[in-house]
Amino acid sequence: MAGHSHWAGIKHRKGRADNQRSKIFSKLSKEITVAAKLGSKDSDINPRLRSAIQAAKTANMPKDNIERAIKKSEANKNLNYNNIIYEGFGPDKVAIIIEALTDNKNRTASNIRTIFQKFGGNLGEPGVASYQFRQVGIIRIDKNKISDNNILELAINVGAENCSSNGKYHEVITAKDNFYKVKLEIEKKIKEHISSGIEWLPKNKISLDLEKTKSVLDFLETLENDDDIQHVYANLEIDNNFKEKNLV
Repeated sequence: MAGHSHWAGIKHRKGRADNQRSKIFSKLSKEITVAAKLGSKDSDINPRLRSAIQAAKTANMPKDNIERAIKKSEANKNLNYNNIIYEGFGPDKVAIIIEALTDNKNRTASNIRTIFQKFGGNLGEPGVASYQFRQVGIIRIDKNKISDNNILELAINVGAENCSSNGKYHEVITAKDNFYKVKLEIEKKIKEHISSGIEWLPKNKISLDLEKTKSVLDFLETLENDDDIQHVYANLEIDNNFKEKNLV
């Protein structure tokens, strides 16, 4: 879930990936359960479920876990999760968008507000930060699946807005309303994706010095560690000096 709008490409610091595995699996399971509950249990005709399963496979989540998460959607029909978006400003006025999936709105809001206060940020009202972002569809594909030139040609042909490549994956960006159409067309050529979904892309990014960047990343990681929070987006620019110091 790395990319332009999401900080996840730099969130897993050295040695922390294994420690986060169970928490990541829990969040992925919740998304699979909700996707299956809201639509068909057949991922071929349920795009949200298909995306959730693809993300789970990318995280090396066992097949049994995925199947249990799907079955859970039928086992507890009284369990209802709500998708809620929170907005605010973190340390040094970095704009933040949070996507939560919760069965207890009061608990989630209280936890998020506490984290913002701890790091000197402010949780705001709807619209306070979202105007600094735009929602787009983002599809990430393993570079081993297709070459840079071929993915660029494919992206153009299926109507994507933009396509870029880094050392690990290709990233195809689409208009929000065109996302599922583009995704289906790409899947005709490449079935498995690292991740795909609607994300918040910052219109402009904020650059901070190394210490301030580290402080913001600590704040973002604390948010991500909350069980109810599925995704966190920030308009923070991570420069090469920070990466070269192995801080991420």
